[in-house]
Amino acid sequence: MSRDALKTLFYPFETGVIDPPGEGERVLFLGAEAGYRLPEGFAASMLAVQPLKSLYRALEAARAEAAPVASGEDYDAALVLCGKHKGENEDRIAEALKRTRHGALIVVAGGKEDGIQPLRKKIDKFGWEGDSMPKYHGVAFWFTRPEDASEAVSKLAKVPVRVDGLFEAAPGMFSHDRVDAGSELLASRLPREFSGHAADFGAGWGYLSVKLAEASPGLKGIDLFEADHNSLEAARANMAANASSTPARFYWHDLTSEETRDKYDLIVMNPPFHEGHAAEPALGAAMIKAAAKALKQGGRLMLVANRGLPYEQVLAEAFKESGETCRNARFKVLWAKR
Repeated sequence: MSRDALKTLFYPFETGVIDPPGEGERVLFLGAEAGYRLPEGFAASMLAVQPLKSLYRALEAARAEAAPVASGEDYDAALVLCGKHKGENEDRIAEALKRTRHGALIVVAGGKEDGIQPLRKKIDKFGWEGDSMPKYHGVAFWFTRPEDASEAVSKLAKVPVRVDGLFEAAPGMFSHDRVDAGSELLASRLPREFSGHAADFGAGWGYLSVKLAEASPGLKGIDLFEADHNSLEAARANMAANASSTPARFYWHDLTSEETRDKYDLIVMNPPFHEGHAAEPALGAAMIKAAAKALKQGGRLMLVANRGLPYEQVLAEAFKESGETCRNARFKVLWAKR
């Protein structure tokens, strides 16, 4: 079932308040998710852009033309589906402005939890011609792309952040403006002089992979698996900048539904426990089970988790041995051996 914001986005077309783009026109759909039904008369071709692998695969299954990053210019219209990250929402509007032609229609929608009202007010200040309407516990607003959008693009486009002066990240990525305290705790317990093959499950922008390379410069190589395409590209850049001598491979991968090709001596991870808007501790449990399948016999898993998350039972069921390395007021580091 599609979330309400997706229905809100297409509502102005369904009601005839704005005309749907017709045959021969091109539409860019940023933050696209599967589950929409095109309104009558919406005959334009559409590129659905979604960097999260699970949502991308759902778009593919729905036979949408999908891509992890936007491409192309002079689109006749753009749709922007908002998510929970303010900076990412603003950046998607900037992307829409960059890739549409003068006079193109840009439609933006989101729920209250997406911060849609403050976003609408911010866009209203540019003084572009447009309107808005509420529906399905959210708001859709739209405007016409001005001839010169450069000032708006510069104000809305997200700017990469330097973390600890060593790493590059951006809004929308997990812990984009600081090193996550849980990952930092796990990094302090990573093995020294490890020399096998390793993997980083849910690698984010690459912090743990860089730290493992620092702790064990002799490791044979590390594979980084990450579901968010943008984070994976940041991880690629951060490994090149901070651990260039370590062999590394990068996989845009949904670990909850796609198996890994190779087997590893060590897997490290700080598993997420939410997907999109919904809290979902089962996501971490699924990644633990994926790690059990991806380890060699005798291979080890090291992970960090919030103290309250009940991963011990999952570890006991999936591994031959398991236990706790350490904990602090917020996090615990767990280990398991296959």
